[in-house]
Amino acid sequence: MKAIQLTSHSLNAFRQAELPDPQPGHGEVLVRLRAATLNYADVAVATGAFPGATFPMVPVADGAGEVVALGEGVDGRSLGLAIGDRVVPHFMPGWQDGAMTPRNVAAMRGITLQGSLAEYAAVPASSLVALPPHLDFVQGAALPIAATTAWNAVRSASVRPGSVVVLLGTGGVSIFALQFAKASGATVIMASSSDEKLERARGLGADHLINYRATPAWDEEVLKLTDGRGADLVVETVGEATIARSINAAAMGGTIFTVGFVTGTRAAINLLPVIVKALRIVGNSTGSVADLAQATRAIAAHRIVPVIDRVFDMDETAAAYAELSTGGRHFGKLAIAH
Repeated sequence: MKAIQLTSHSLNAFRQAELPDPQPGHGEVLVRLRAATLNYADVAVATGAFPGATFPMVPVADGAGEVVALGEGVDGRSLGLAIGDRVVPHFMPGWQDGAMTPRNVAAMRGITLQGSLAEYAAVPASSLVALPPHLDFVQGAALPIAATTAWNAVRSASVRPGSVVVLLGTGGVSIFALQFAKASGATVIMASSSDEKLERARGLGADHLINYRATPAWDEEVLKLTDGRGADLVVETVGEATIARSINAAAMGGTIFTVGFVTGTRAAINLLPVIVKALRIVGNSTGSVADLAQATRAIAAHRIVPVIDRVFDMDETAAAYAELSTGGRHFGKLAIAH
């Protein structure tokens, strides 16, 4: 099969390769992959900021495709799984449901397991989620990490009509969170450095727009927009540079759902407002297969369409990684089609 391999910790260490077709083992399914999408974690793996990868390896956690073979022990009827079904493999196939444990997150596609930049992948049948009928393969490939993370963010704060949600930037998690929050009836405040992206976010339902270059104290603007109350949920996708402002922007009893570290991981914070406002700071590392299934059902029910900024070919993998690593230029997700 054709594949892309990452050979070392470098954004220029990609090569095209011919590898043996994988064979599904016991309990596994063979998936013909059709598309992949990038997450910042993929760049972190390539640059050595995310540990666990061994080289050469097939990169990229997220993908989508169709079932072409069932391995021994896979009861397609009981699983509702058949050859030809369009599916999404979960990023961490061992995490089926419940709490995160070291054991159930040890195996990660595109890191410790072969990833999505290959024609075929053998994956546990239990890790597959059906692709909603209204989505194509490229859109479906956006679901495993970004949609699951955004879904868990919205659920963490019990977002409902009347809730206020603040989103930083316009990457994949933020755009999915915007779509889920609006489907839940929330008011969404979007912050970005680009007026053009903010207008695109308005088209997806964002209620209030803040250009944080023009308004560096965006947290104070959030307080003004909410008559001093603040946000029930802040999805913190940036990290070190913004966490203090996220704390200030949060309402009493609010939740800061922290998932990103593009500006660094070592943040000094003032604990007093965290204590006084009884804030919940929730870390997240995506979610389980069950979480992905719930997110996917919500996407199907609300006819949510993932936003894909640009689609690259497999031989443009290095360019796709370079585009993501520059930060801030894309809106939604970057995809790689097979």
